[in-house]
Amino acid sequence: MVAVLLLMPREALAFRCGSKLVSEGDTAGAAVAICGQPTEITRSSALRAPWVWRDGRAYRVPGGQIEVVVETWTYNFGPDRLMQRLKIEDGVVVEIRTLGYGYR
Repeated sequence: MVAVLLLMPREALAFRCGSKLVSEGDTAGAAVAICGQPTEITRSSALRAPWVWRDGRAYRVPGGQIEVVVETWTYNFGPDRLMQRLKIEDGVVVEIRTLGYGYR
């Protein structure tokens, strides 16, 4: 069992809630609509280069930095399922990590 846990990927591009997926690039609102409210939320801020969207693609703007809100959401689905941690920057899911089994 321990060997299996060590071989599991720590980062994922998506995770399942019921029959739907939460994926990197989804909005925070979409994640709540799919999975409900997270068990835990931590908030901070970070300086990031601004982005510009052109023709459906995102480009970083060189030069200055802007402050963005960074939230870490933890979903605890109980002892029979793995917990998931979402990193949300400026309202968009930018990282999904799989944690250990949940708790009650």
